[in-house]
Amino acid sequence: MTGFYRTGKCETGPDDIGTHVVCARMTAEFLVFTKSRGNDLSTPAPWFRFPGLKPGDQWCLCVSRWKEALEAGVAPPVILEATHEKALEFVSLEDLKRHALPEPFSDVDEIILPDDEKTS
Repeated sequence: MTGFYRTGKCETGPDDIGTHVVCARMTAEFLVFTKSRGNDLSTPAPWFRFPGLKPGDQWCLCVSRWKEALEAGVAPPVILEATHEKALEFVSLEDLKRHALPEPFSDVDEIILPDDEKTS
């Protein structure tokens, strides 16, 4: 489940050193970019309850990585209503809005769940 605390929300707290607060829809370009920066989000890491991502998946990103991707021209689209307000300490609301998907967008079924947590 997405989010640093695996709650399905882009929540943050003292243990979240990466500040995973930007809810974004993955693109192929972003996944290649972040892998080139040493953060492979495409490969599953079950020990972190991380299923690996593909284009179209929704995930809570580190705000610093989203900002870096923004500056490189490959920022993935944002689900603004699911992005934590702490993101505004690092990026502007204008930048987030420019990359926002139309509202209402969020759909619980689109959040990535590990196979052992999926329900029907």
